[in-house]
Amino acid sequence: MAPSRAVYTTVRAALRHSVSLSSPYLHHRRLISAYGYEQAKVLALSSLGEPKDVLHLHSHSIAPPHSDLLTLRFLASPINPADINQIQGVYPTRLAFGTSLGTTEPIAVGGNEGVAEVIAKGGGVQGLEKGDWVIMKNQGFGTWRTHAQTKAEEVVLVKGEDREGLRPEQVGTVSVNPMTAWRMLRDFVSLKEGEWFVQNGANSGVGRAAIQLGKLWGYKSLNILRKRESGMEELKADLTSLGADAVVTDEEFEAKDFRDRVKELTNGGREPIRLGLNCVGGPLVGSMAKHLAAGAHVVTYGAMSKKPVKLPTGLLIFKDIHFDGFWVSKWSDANPGEKETCIKEVLKLTREGNFKDVPMSPVTWNHDTKQDELVSAVQGTLEGFRSGKGIFVFGNT
Repeated sequence: MAPSRAVYTTVRAALRHSVSLSSPYLHHRRLISAYGYEQAKVLALSSLGEPKDVLHLHSHSIAPPHSDLLTLRFLASPINPADINQIQGVYPTRLAFGTSLGTTEPIAVGGNEGVAEVIAKGGGVQGLEKGDWVIMKNQGFGTWRTHAQTKAEEVVLVKGEDREGLRPEQVGTVSVNPMTAWRMLRDFVSLKEGEWFVQNGANSGVGRAAIQLGKLWGYKSLNILRKRESGMEELKADLTSLGADAVVTDEEFEAKDFRDRVKELTNGGREPIRLGLNCVGGPLVGSMAKHLAAGAHVVTYGAMSKKPVKLPTGLLIFKDIHFDGFWVSKWSDANPGEKETCIKEVLKLTREGNFKDVPMSPVTWNHDTKQDELVSAVQGTLEGFRSGKGIFVFGNT
């Protein structure tokens, strides 16, 4: 039976005023897309601050794409610490505020990583088709949204064979944590099979990725965790199952007699520790550096403790220890081809069962999901020990 005239009238009115449909004739919001428009929701902010204070939901309409434009429907978007730092205004890459989403005052959209599906494309788009999955080429896109419209040059295609058998959550988290671990293990020291690296923050997404990649490449890992009151042994066992060769707490690592443990682990020092990975900062980094071989590198990619890295002068002079920094966003922008290669390789390892993604705490984002639930998921990233990475998984949007 053809839709009644009332249905068409309701649709036209909804498109004209950019509001959600409530007519009893319309059973699903996606009927709008039959007329070329999408009704999108974004988790936005008008000013910098704590997520709970500044984030809000904003709705807007997306017109049919033309020329080199794509319309995307997001599938999964993680909540990374860097996303929180951007909202707080303490991250080097600033959020892009503007009025292109139909607001009178400038807003920005949170989130930098995610995977989306192409649902429509302009006539000038080549190499991408409806149904393809894409990830963002650069940081700052704003991925905490149900839909977006962008130029084809701003996304990277995830080919069908690369995503086969994988969940959106796995594809949507591939471009930050695994990439960071990959580059730090490869770009600063040419480790040989049987040589060691030491890292703090070993249960982070980067830490878990480094353990697994190191094991695949024949490296051994000494992994440091913050001591916690419960679940410590289970966590150690979890990291060991990923391939960690040794897992200790920060208290154990900084004990006076730990040097004897290191000597035992490294076969009397014949298997040197030539690389340290740091995302914590503070005095712990100096303790790590004392166990490194001459000429080794310490690579800092985070500062969870918010304490500075203190450089031990004696190690700089007499052991020539190098202190480096790594920012995956800058690396990705400068090396787009290598980024795509890394993504392809990590997805391949995941499909083969040789790489496990980080434990996740999914938050389902449906069309009727309330603002408070979404904001709470972001704010919760800042609070204590978590069971898994927060990630928005989009449902009937």
